[in-house]
Amino acid sequence: MITVELAEALQRAGLPWSPRSGDRFVIPHRSIDDTVFHVAEMTIEVHDHFGQGVVKFNGTTEWALDSIPQEACLWLPREDQLREALGESLVALEHDGPRWIVTFRTGEGLRRTVDDDVECGYARALLALLDGGH
Repeated sequence: MITVELAEALQRAGLPWSPRSGDRFVIPHRSIDDTVFHVAEMTIEVHDHFGQGVVKFNGTTEWALDSIPQEACLWLPREDQLREALGESLVALEHDGPRWIVTFRTGEGLRRTVDDDVECGYARALLALLDGGH
């Protein structure tokens, strides 16, 4: 799974999030930092409230949280979502022992990222593209 640090970097770089069922997210910098939530129609829904996204927790009894502004949530994109965001820039994914190598195209040519986690490898490639390919 993508790290919180990489997810925060992607958020800062401008990766947009339109929450959908199945999306993973955390609520960072709180006492529940390590809890990963999943958007699901029955338990965690996202609604528009006066033009602002609000994440609603339905039937949650273990802690006092009915809803929270969407901007307080940090999206942890999945492998398929990261590939989709890379789009046609993605050239190849290779596996070399414990490492994943992502080759992607920038305006300056081909670049590669290497990581032990495939989602983190895709995230690093996407971050490089969002930062202007450098």
